[in-house]
Order: sequence, then C-alpha cells, then structure tokens
Amino acid sequence: MDKFELNILGCGSATTSMRHMPTSQVLNIRDNLFMIDCGEAAQLGMLRQRLKFARLNHIFISHLHGDHCFGLPGLLSTLDLHGRSGALTIHINAEGAKHFGDFFNFFLKGSSYNIQFNVIGTRKAVIYEDDAITVTALPLKHRVPTMGFLFEEKPKLRHVNGEMARFHNVPLHMYNNLRQGKDFVTPEGNTVPNSLLTTAADPSISYAYCSDTAFSPRLVSMLHQPTWIYHEATYADEYAKLAKQRGHSTASQAATVAAQTGAKNLILGHYSKRYTDEQPLLLEAQQHFGGRVLLANEGMKIDLTK
Repeated sequence: MDKFELNILGCGSATTSMRHMPTSQVLNIRDNLFMIDCGEAAQLGMLRQRLKFARLNHIFISHLHGDHCFGLPGLLSTLDLHGRSGALTIHINAEGAKHFGDFFNFFLKGSSYNIQFNVIGTRKAVIYEDDAITVTALPLKHRVPTMGFLFEEKPKLRHVNGEMARFHNVPLHMYNNLRQGKDFVTPEGNTVPNSLLTTAADPSISYAYCSDTAFSPRLVSMLHQPTWIYHEATYADEYAKLAKQRGHSTASQAATVAAQTGAKNLILGHYSKRYTDEQPLLLEAQQHFGGRVLLANEGMKIDLTK
C-alpha cells in the first residue's frame, strides 16, 4: 500500500489551551506533505512529528479565522530561514490571498523560495490534481466563507500475477497493459482474460476534512462514502443551541454526517476548551455512527490505509 497518513498537529478550537493547540494537520501522501489549516504552533507540531519542511509544497486554508491561519506567517518565515527553494502553493480564498500576500511582500521580500496563491472560490470545485490524487474544495456552513477539502486517490493499477503471466508467456513490456486492465492477446490471436493474469487493485483512499461547520445537509450531498472523514465536534449535545449560533457542530451532528455520507471512519476534533475530557464527545458520536470513531489528539499519526 502507498503511504496515506494523517498527522494531527492541533485539534483545539478558537484559543490555545494547556490541552490542545489550534487546528492544523498534515497529510503524508507518498512522502509528499499537504498541510490543512495552519494554526499557531503548526511548525512546532511538524518538528515534533519529524515531518520534513522540504516535503511541504501545498497548504490548504479553510477560512480566515485566526485559529486556522495565524501559524502561517511564522511557518513560512521559518522555511525562508532554512533556505527553502522552489515553490510553495497556498490554497486560500481571495481575501486571504490579498492580506497574506501583503504580509509576505513586506516580511519575506527577497525570500529564498516562491510563494504562490491558488485562489479558491465558494463553490464545490477541484482545486488541485496530480498523478496520484485530486483535491476538491467543499463549501461548509460557518460564520465566514469556509471550505472543506476532499482528498481522493485516483484509481490504482491492478496487480500482475507473475506465475500466470509467465505461464501464458506474457512479455514483460506488456505488464503495464495488464495493470491497466487490458486482456492479453497471444501471437496466435487467442485472448487471455485480464482476470486470469491479475488481481484486484488496492482500494483508493479518500479523506474529507470538514471544519469549521454547522450541521450541513448540503455537505452530506457532496460526499459519497469517504474512507475517512474528519468533522469538527466542538460541543456535546447540551450545547447544541450554542453550536448553531456559532456555526459549529456537536459530536452527534458530526456522527450523523458521517453516517449519512456512508463514511467508514470518523475522526472528531476542534474541541471547545471547556472540555478537559473528550470521552463524552466520543460516546455521543458512537450512538449515531456505527463505524470506527477516533478522538483527534496532538501527535497522532493515523494510517488511513487501514
């Protein structure tokens, strides 16, 4: 299996506490790092989890609340001090590109690397794609324009059954065709079905990041059976009214979204600082979602292929 690993750098809400850092996480996909949100202490989290700055080429900012972006100036300054080269792309809305662009033009003028902005809108859209994955921005329901992100692996190649391929005298240069699902035609014109020569490809992984957001049926309609979903669970049900007022979700609502999208696994995060124990949030979520539920915590590494 190719690496698809989630690193939790921060999973608290509006303010730093003795228990949790503001929101930030890093996806490690085939040793390429993709940061999602960049709260304060994000760079410290990377150091603690031994994530290499040089492999970070994309940062996705969900919205312009400080607990999701105030770590960005410090991180990018550190990259410059480390003599980083090449380009780094920040995926952010137009207002964020303007304000952070002005900041970087002043503090990082003459930087050792090139900071690029990919301006994202407020509608569902593919905002990044490479040979391995696509990233889709998803509109969320919050007090300011906010986007979630869906990371999806592209369909993988099938596995060649070497013993069967040799038995049918398939030339090595034809193996890639087999991986793509093509049948093998012998020099005599006989067709050997691909199903005899290969086994199924590894399943593709999808990861949906949904923070910050109130409960959103619209979000449910945009997600179809993600392998993993990270959904904010700022409050327990007793604060459902407050959650709605502030554009946040309860743990039960997060679990309901996961269940209605057909997700296999749910990660809870973005906890209110009022909680010194997140177990009640876990228990509430488990009442509404039959799959695996995890509580995010700083320092966690989650293998999303399992």
